[in-house]
Amino acid sequence: MATPRPLLVCVVGPTAIGKTALSVAIAQEFSTHILSADSRQFYKEMTIGTAVPSSEELLAAPHHFIQTKSIFDPYSVGDFEREALETLKQLFKEHAVVVLVGGSGLYIDAVVHGLDDFPEVPSEIRETLNTLYATKGIEPLQKELSRTDPVYFQKVDIHNAHRLIRALEVCRGTGRPYSSFLKKGTVARSFDVLYVGLTAERSLIYERINARVDAMVASGLVEEARALYAHRDVNALQTVGYRELFDYFEGTLDLEEAIEAIKKNSRRFAKRQLTWLRKNDAIHWFDFPVDPSEVIQLISIKKAR
Repeated sequence: MATPRPLLVCVVGPTAIGKTALSVAIAQEFSTHILSADSRQFYKEMTIGTAVPSSEELLAAPHHFIQTKSIFDPYSVGDFEREALETLKQLFKEHAVVVLVGGSGLYIDAVVHGLDDFPEVPSEIRETLNTLYATKGIEPLQKELSRTDPVYFQKVDIHNAHRLIRALEVCRGTGRPYSSFLKKGTVARSFDVLYVGLTAERSLIYERINARVDAMVASGLVEEARALYAHRDVNALQTVGYRELFDYFEGTLDLEEAIEAIKKNSRRFAKRQLTWLRKNDAIHWFDFPVDPSEVIQLISIKKAR
């Protein structure tokens, strides 16, 4: 009988739906490790605004790729793919199951499917886009990407100027959508994959998002953002929860407006996450709140095959 292949359990779903708690329950059941595929949680300077797992959750199961980088370190999805695959290679020597969790679909896709090499484009294109952003803000970038690559627009954090510019420079430089360079087929991996998705009625998701933002503010999000304000142009900080507070510090929004903008942009992000995830027919969906034993039973069945 052939040796069973190790199993990577990908826990996915919109922001604030409870992926971390479920992944910890799975990791404890199978005495295994968790890899974070949340691209905002990589950075040690960002804690409150990225909803990094609590100290109790971090102690409940071994975690990887949580606050391991600095916002000043260049770090791409390709870097993550290489590091995550090497980590999985080592973990699968001792564990039949490993958990990959996060809301960054591109990063999960990189581990499961791999990414094509993106073409080199003239630096002048990036400079032009950077100038456009500096002079007219993020809206022209959003509009251009929604027009030139609606597929990737549904997936990317449209408030992250760095990612918009990266996609647009490829679109402009090649005349092809950025998404066309993402692998369509699965590359050969040494492990099997099981997708577990958490979802809920939209009203409940939005309610949880609003409550999370209020909790972040109560925990010191404004102070965390203020400490990072001097570095506001760093790529890692071009994201929801920080950009809105930077606008508050600059006087273009008052604090109440900034908080409401964080909630609104987080809700929009959740909607895009779900739109993208719904295209993946391999996901086994569970309604929140879910009894972890239901998910564990599914994993056990998959693991036994």
